[in-house]
Amino acid sequence: MLFAKLLWLGLAYLAGSFPFGLFIAQAACGIDPRAAGSKNIGATNVARLCGTKLGVATLLLDALKGFVPVAVAWQMSDSGWFPALTALACVCGHMFPVFLHYKGGKGVATTIGAFLALAPGAIVVSGILCAGAIAATGFVSVGSLLLAASLPFTVLWLGKSGIVTVTLVIAGLVIWKHKENISRLLTGEEKPWKKKAE
Repeated sequence: MLFAKLLWLGLAYLAGSFPFGLFIAQAACGIDPRAAGSKNIGATNVARLCGTKLGVATLLLDALKGFVPVAVAWQMSDSGWFPALTALACVCGHMFPVFLHYKGGKGVATTIGAFLALAPGAIVVSGILCAGAIAATGFVSVGSLLLAASLPFTVLWLGKSGIVTVTLVIAGLVIWKHKENISRLLTGEEKPWKKKAE
């Protein structure tokens, strides 16, 4: 059983490593998102480069590669620890994909998908905060940072204390991956989701 769980964690990492944003952008509009826009393979950059529909498709697929492995992990264990470790493996796969020399995305969509299976109430609350922050500021990065920062608290608030340690690690990784966004926000150079009308 231990071997099966270790194997599943490895497969979850590989699932997270699959770069949907890269393939969608290259196939649909002939653009390598690693070389244009924010140079990120995530949904926000794909949306900016190739349109909202393809950005949404990337978001859903990146979320799915977090949701499915965690949902299966629940069938393999009664403890929340194994699904939580599976969530971490998926997010690490997206951030540090073996297929792209360990240079991946920021992990927000994959985190959302993983927590929809791991702690759905917590991610819904944090997702509402995220959406509100984006609507209020116009910056996806602000919403993403608030989602990550709030997630350990919403997990605790909803009584999921057993997975809070792994949640803190995932939240820390997401925030760390946004370090350049944080720098641009502080200097006023971050680009909003939509340009304001002049």
